[in-house]
Amino acid sequence: MEKKFTHLDKDNNPSMVDISEKKVTERVAVAESIVVLPDEVIELLTGDEITTKKGPVFQTAIIAGIMGAKKTSELIPLCHPIGMDNCQLSIKVNDQHEVVIRCTAKVNSKTGVEMEALTGASVAALTVYDMCKAFSHDIIIKETKLVSKTGGKSDY
Repeated sequence: MEKKFTHLDKDNNPSMVDISEKKVTERVAVAESIVVLPDEVIELLTGDEITTKKGPVFQTAIIAGIMGAKKTSELIPLCHPIGMDNCQLSIKVNDQHEVVIRCTAKVNSKTGVEMEALTGASVAALTVYDMCKAFSHDIIIKETKLVSKTGGKSDY
């Protein structure tokens, strides 16, 4: 089967995918962003949190990630607006002192939630950057990737 771009019509113009004939299924997507913090920021880590004058960094990033995931269709032009059934974010610092942000989005719908999970993880990573930039601009948002997706036509 030949692969083709799904967001182009027969005349190669941008187009929203027609999901009207698809079945409603449970769809779950997990995305991850990794933020590398310099030592001067990692030194501020107390337990599982970095607290700044703006507030708790990771707690704020979790809320921002959920808000971002919910607004995905407003940010990505051809995404369908969906009412997510659930969105969970977790933030952990690994042994390499990287902040690992994981966003899990869930919906019963005709379309998937990969973009919502990716947006949630990305917005959380940007929030960590924003809240820590007063200490250093040597913060790197290293990667954002889809970890898994289930439901719909194919699993990943």
